[in-house]
Amino acid sequence: MDLFSRSWTALLAAVAELSDEDFARPSGCTGWLVRDLVCHLVIDAQDVLITLATPAGTEPTRDAVTYWEVTGKPPTGDDPLNALTVRLAAAYQEPWLLKFHLDDVGSAAGRAAGLADPATRVGTRDEVLTAGDYLSAYVLEWTLHHLDLIAHLPDAAEPPAEGLARTREMLERIAGAVFPPSFSDRDALLIGTGRRAPTGAEEAELGELAARLPFVLG
Repeated sequence: MDLFSRSWTALLAAVAELSDEDFARPSGCTGWLVRDLVCHLVIDAQDVLITLATPAGTEPTRDAVTYWEVTGKPPTGDDPLNALTVRLAAAYQEPWLLKFHLDDVGSAAGRAAGLADPATRVGTRDEVLTAGDYLSAYVLEWTLHHLDLIAHLPDAAEPPAEGLARTREMLERIAGAVFPPSFSDRDALLIGTGRRAPTGAEEAELGELAARLPFVLG
């Protein structure tokens, strides 16, 4: 729960520091500009609020790791929901409006997470999780999207180190594989999820695991 808060607070702070020009730069998400990614974060924050307000009375069907589905197909940006996000982001016109909306909804999502009982069961995507597991799953979401946000912003702040480490641990559990110890947490996540290709030396270190990449999460 605490790591959710730290990861989300860091991501909101990174968005708050963006210049207007930064919103027109590419992000680490295929087909999305930074403004499109920030719009997606608004939707994510809404999802957190909706899920925490959707109690479930049955046993959990997923946990923080099994919440994620894995495919081997990187996104193309042509998915209808992705296209809708792009159109919605463009409708804001002024970056400050998008910043304001994210701060407003994002702050509410952060407060709701802080007030949630970790043992409470909640429903989302036709599955049931404890609130604690649901929020733990979102540490991965926030960390990967923080990396996406700053992909072409070399001076921007990195995600919290503990969030990177936790996300790497989750990805390795999801994939059933361990990345080479020589890989930094950041590089393991970028390479493991297909956000960048491994160098020749990195591919050699990956060995048989290289053939299984990328692990695309959704």
